Amino acid sequence: MRLFASGLRKLFRRLATWLTFALLSGLLALILVAVGGTANRAGASVTQRAAALTLVTFPAAYDAILAFLLGLGGLFAVIYGASIAGSEWTWGTLKNAVARGESRSRYMLLSFASIAAVIAIGLLASFLIGVVAALVGGRLAGVPTTGLDDAETLRRLPEQFLRGAIAIVEEGALGFAIATVARSQLAGIGAGIALYFGEQFATIFLPDIVKYLPFHVANAVVATGSAFEGRGQQAASLDPNTAMLLVGVWLLGSLIVAAVFTERSEIGG
Repeated sequence: MRLFASGLRKLFRRLATWLTFALLSGLLALILVAVGGTANRAGASVTQRAAALTLVTFPAAYDAILAFLLGLGGLFAVIYGASIAGSEWTWGTLKNAVARGESRSRYMLLSFASIAAVIAIGLLASFLIGVVAALVGGRLAGVPTTGLDDAETLRRLPEQFLRGAIAIVEEGALGFAIATVARSQLAGIGAGIALYFGEQFATIFLPDIVKYLPFHVANAVVATGSAFEGRGQQAASLDPNTAMLLVGVWLLGSLIVAAVFTERSEIGG
C-alpha cells in the first residue's frame, strides 16, 4: 500500500500525466465543439448533418465520447504506460528501490497499479469534459438536451465505462511491458506507437487475426456503434464478452512479461 500511494503521488507530479490527459481531453472537446458549430453549415447534406448531430445529441453522445476515448485514448494509454515504465530504468528509480530491499516484481506491479488508477481517473475526467463539450456543441447546433438524463442509457453507462476503463488499462499495460523489456522510454514509446498503427494497417490484410490483438479487443469490449469508432467493423464483430476475456488475457500477459523481465534483468550500477 505504501508503494502504491507513493506511486500515485509521483505520477500526479509528473508532467507526462497532465500533458497526456490534457491533450486527450482537449482534442475531444475541440472536435465536439467544432462539430456542433459546423453541423448546420450551408452545403452540408442531410446525411452529413445527421452524422454530425449524432455526436452532440444525447443520449447518443455518451456512446460517441466513450468510443473516442477507447479509440485515440488507447494510443495515449500505451504511450503513457511506456513513458512511466521506461523512466524507471533511465532515471534509476528501480535501481534505488532494489537497493532499499524492495522486491523487483512487486515494485513494478505496484507501480503499474498506480498507473492503472491514474488512467482510470484521467478517463473519468476526460469523459466528463467530453460531456460538457458535447453540451456546448449541441447548443451551438441548436440541439435540445432532452436526452441528457435518459434513464436506460444512464443505467448501463457505469458498466460501459468500467469495461472501457479496463480496456484502456490493458493498453497501458502493453506499453508498460514494451518499455520494461526495452529498458527505455523512447524505445518503448516508439515501439508502442508502431504496434498501434501496425495493428490498424494489418486490418486490411488479416482481419480474422487482427480482431484478437490487444488494441482491437480493447475497442470491442463496448459495442457503442458510434461514428467515432474508427477501427473498422472487424473489431465490432467480436462479441463484447469475448473481447473482455481477451482484454484480461492481454493485461495479465503484459504484467507477467514485465515482472519476469524485471526479475531476470541485470540492474547494474
